[in-house]
Amino acid sequence: MKDILAGMPWWVKWIAIPVLALVVFGSLLWSLIGFVVGLLFKVLVFAALVGGLIYLVRKFKEGSGSGSRSEW
Repeated sequence: MKDILAGMPWWVKWIAIPVLALVVFGSLLWSLIGFVVGLLFKVLVFAALVGGLIYLVRKFKEGSGSGSRSEW
């Protein structure tokens, strides 16, 4: 590979080849990034919903009059 790029100008190595790689593999990269971001968003929403559910259960359990945690 070094022999092929040895006679090329600097802009071919540092500009043209990366741009071609982004054109060819760009949609793959964006779909992968989109999948990871979507998965992280879903994990955060799940954690928020579970936290909210635990908060509501504790709040209603305290307000039900028993007040004793020994039932758990």
